[in-house]
Amino acid sequence: MAIVVLDASLVIAFLDAHDAHHAAAVAAVGRARREELVLPASAYAEVLVDPWRRGPDTVALVKRFLTDLGIRIEPLTASISERAAGLRAGHRTLRLPDALVLATTDALDATALTCDRSWSRVSRRARVV
Repeated sequence: MAIVVLDASLVIAFLDAHDAHHAAAVAAVGRARREELVLPASAYAEVLVDPWRRGPDTVALVKRFLTDLGIRIEPLTASISERAAGLRAGHRTLRLPDALVLATTDALDATALTCDRSWSRVSRRARVV
């Protein structure tokens, strides 16, 4: 079974029917459901920011959604942090949260799904929806 690492942008788009990338995110997750879906802990935090603004019931709903889809939260490790720092240092426009997702993807020998078009210039493992 292949591993697919989800970027926060993809999960946020999936959860928000008004997001411009919603349909593409739903389709991408649907295609990837047969694979092992992983959400880096750093991206998990990003996904939960808006739900926390809405309240604990919304947070519980998002957590249930992730659990129901079988999405595993991947912890941040020292080696992932080091890889992310190297990616960030080598690509001035790459934000650290994105570098953490890409470093997790590398560590798991996986494919990353994102809505961020710039990732295709940084990693051949990134699939933009």
